[in-house]
Amino acid sequence: MAVPVAVLGAGSFGTCLAMLAARVGDVTLWAREPAVADAINRNHRNPRYLKDAELPESIRATSDLAEALRDREMVIVAVPSHGVRELLGTARDHLLPEAILVSTVKGIEPETGYTMHRVMQDVLDASHHPHIVCLSGPSFASEVAQGKPTVVTLAAAEEAYAISVQTTLSSPFFRCYSSADVIGVELGGALKNVVAIAVGTCDGLDAGMNARAALMTRGLAEITRLGVAMGADPLTFQGLSGMGDLVLTCTGDLSRNRHVGLELGRGRTLPEILGEMNEVAEGVRTTRAAVALARKRGVEMPIAEVVQAVLDEDLGVEEAAVRLMTRQLRGELE
Repeated sequence: MAVPVAVLGAGSFGTCLAMLAARVGDVTLWAREPAVADAINRNHRNPRYLKDAELPESIRATSDLAEALRDREMVIVAVPSHGVRELLGTARDHLLPEAILVSTVKGIEPETGYTMHRVMQDVLDASHHPHIVCLSGPSFASEVAQGKPTVVTLAAAEEAYAISVQTTLSSPFFRCYSSADVIGVELGGALKNVVAIAVGTCDGLDAGMNARAALMTRGLAEITRLGVAMGADPLTFQGLSGMGDLVLTCTGDLSRNRHVGLELGRGRTLPEILGEMNEVAEGVRTTRAAVALARKRGVEMPIAEVVQAVLDEDLGVEEAAVRLMTRQLRGELE
């Protein structure tokens, strides 16, 4: 039986997930701006994101949040991390008690250090907490919209809810695995953006592929250390939401966080770079939160620390590379 789905957020990822869900049922797509919703309904195309993708007629867009959520049994949250708390604070009174909530947001709230699952728990009634599912993994929206093979992970404290989402979203070109390691899946998805900025900076400096491989490997070690300190299963970081997403985000030309790093490495300033982007590079906000979490947990994350220093303009990109290469020598597994 088809599950009525609402997608909150008409950016590129929200749009491609609406297309996926529309294969098996009707979908309401919430857009913040009425003009965007009207254009989608009129032309069956998103005027701002994935402009070349023709949207199924079973997708109905609206800028009215209550209308978008009416009678929806599954709600996919696909807005930038800084908007999740406010959006769900407004949405909670319109949610069905049994609705499954799917977070696709890869970030950490800087003010609290909360992952998005924890933010959602903080905002929503306790009755909704078991129904929260986190989607993460290597998945550029444009490739999903084109029907290119994509594989992701769905994590929930009660894995039965992840399996329910798995059934709704999986298709011959979009495969979902389930997991019970919510914190591991979320941290992998959020922290790889920090490493992608570092790798992009390295590539912008033309430091070479040896350096790129080293940053990715040591970056994964940092992610794993913090994840384990926060209760994650270390094996999660070898999977889709860990290594898989890290490889894609650090090397793919469609990566927004890699783009930020590339331009920093080429000598441009962060305000210049962000001013030209029409989508959020989550790693910029996540870096500060990651460093704060690491210090609180007593975990070393030297790559994240130098990325923060570069973003804050406290350290030049060349000096950042020297700082990492001249740290005290030690065993690889220390």
